[in-house]
Amino acid sequence: MRRLWIGLAGIGALVALVRRRRTGPAVDAASPADELKRKLAEAREAAADRDEFEGGETPVDRAEPSVDERRRDVHEAARAVIDDRGD
Repeated sequence: MRRLWIGLAGIGALVALVRRRRTGPAVDAASPADELKRKLAEAREAAADRDEFEGGETPVDRAEPSVDERRRDVHEAARAVIDDRGD
């Protein structure tokens, strides 16, 4: 039984070796430093595009009324409904 397991392990190792030789070792063409530099350059370009894109948008503090204005509008609407139903 022990010989069977040793034989299977040997066959598995041989198959792995053959597969590795066929595909060749994984070669990393770019160094990690070069890849990081490329990513930083892309991020800088994206930041410039983002500023341009957001330039045409209305900021949130200007687009929506303040909490006090919304509260006042809701109370006025509620008073109007109460007055209509009270008559």
